[in-house]
Amino acid sequence: MAAQLESVERCLEKHLPDPELREVKRILYGNEPRKLELASAAVKSASQHGFELQGYGFEAATEQLRQPRKVRVGLIQNRIPLPTETAVKEQLARKHNMVVVSPILERDELHGETLWNTAVIISNSGTVLGKSRKNHIPRVGDFNESTYYMEGNTGHRVFQTAFGRIAVNICYGRHHPLNWLLYSLNGAEIIFNPSATTGELSECMWPVEARNAAIANHCFTCAINRVGTEYFKNEFTSGDGKEAHHEFGYFYGSSYVAAPDGRQTPGLSRIQDGLLVTELDVNLCRQVSDKWNFKMTGRYEMYAEELAKAVQQDFCPNIISE
Repeated sequence: MAAQLESVERCLEKHLPDPELREVKRILYGNEPRKLELASAAVKSASQHGFELQGYGFEAATEQLRQPRKVRVGLIQNRIPLPTETAVKEQLARKHNMVVVSPILERDELHGETLWNTAVIISNSGTVLGKSRKNHIPRVGDFNESTYYMEGNTGHRVFQTAFGRIAVNICYGRHHPLNWLLYSLNGAEIIFNPSATTGELSECMWPVEARNAAIANHCFTCAINRVGTEYFKNEFTSGDGKEAHHEFGYFYGSSYVAAPDGRQTPGLSRIQDGLLVTELDVNLCRQVSDKWNFKMTGRYEMYAEELAKAVQQDFCPNIISE
């Protein structure tokens, strides 16, 4: 069954000889980023605790005026091993000098106890830098979040961290190209996309959307998905004609990082918890922008004018007929 397939990359590696494998991977994913040499203690820990550990690095060209801006990101895909209220994030951020992006269910007690799908950003100092709420709420089968979440009202916030400017495009927001664009226009260099999505619903789109966003917006994107299944004691339906069931479906993992030049890391496993460590030279964002000029050649005034017309009640589509 598809749910048991470890990953597309492993399947290719198993069945293709090396020369063909390298060429197929180049066509599908671009030139593969270099492998990182990971600490032996980390490799041992991964083996002992049964999770996948992979590491890759994206290089940028040496510049005359700017030093390399190398940072590392870690993408974690997992089942739910700890209670979601476990309070360790602030301590870990400060202890390990890292920024933590932590998706949560937020209850807004000041505004009617509204529920938001929120990501909290914790600085490497251990303080809460801010939060970003999910802009787009799905109404798709079992993922009909409109029955409990409201559309976010924080816009397209970008957070200046010690390691670069980051943003969080939560889950379903990856299907909206303008959502990625607005984070990019606000200065994001790395956009995280924490997700929980299943194979039957979206797996054919998964390798495309975040990678396309990295290319179109001259930035790095980090696509993170959970893995495994979630069982609910009581059967449920979603008004889509399907029989009552206990599960959403299979969460297929496959987390990856995409670079602005179109390259991407191999995805993590579809069946196993994992950590993907990726070293980025953020200088690559401007280098690719200088080459392709997507933002410079974008017709934003024209888009804004036509979008302003399109949202009016008396909008008349610009269709030319005989």
